Amino acid sequence: MKHFAAFAATGLLVLGACSPQKTETPEPAAQAPVAPAQLANESAEIANGEKPSEFDLHITDPKVAAGEEVYERSCAGCHDSGTGGAPKPGKKEDWAARIPLGLEALTQKSLDGYEGKKGAMPPKGGNEELGRDEVANAVLYMVERSK
Repeated sequence: MKHFAAFAATGLLVLGACSPQKTETPEPAAQAPVAPAQLANESAEIANGEKPSEFDLHITDPKVAAGEEVYERSCAGCHDSGTGGAPKPGKKEDWAARIPLGLEALTQKSLDGYEGKKGAMPPKGGNEELGRDEVANAVLYMVERSK
């Protein structure tokens, strides 16, 4: 029974670190979130008649910039350190198997939460206030940093 209590306390500690609230950061200018379905059609040029990848964006794209703000506010606590097996943005090997899943699948896993062999993530990183579009933009930001 002692082992279960220690395990439960450790789990709560890890989950609590996933969505730190940064009160010192000023609120950014209001920016409309972008629906995932719009991403493949916007901000990417069609070259040689091929449909662009949903990840064919640049770090300066407004959706990616909006995702950076969400990331810093709600995701960095775990993803910057790799807590609970969280893939680190910019570490290509962490993202190599994830990027091919596509934006919709990565967004859905982030919304629902995930538990796998390498770790776990609570739904919405523990920040229930996040909307689907905010989560999708944060995923875009992490992928852009990891390509």
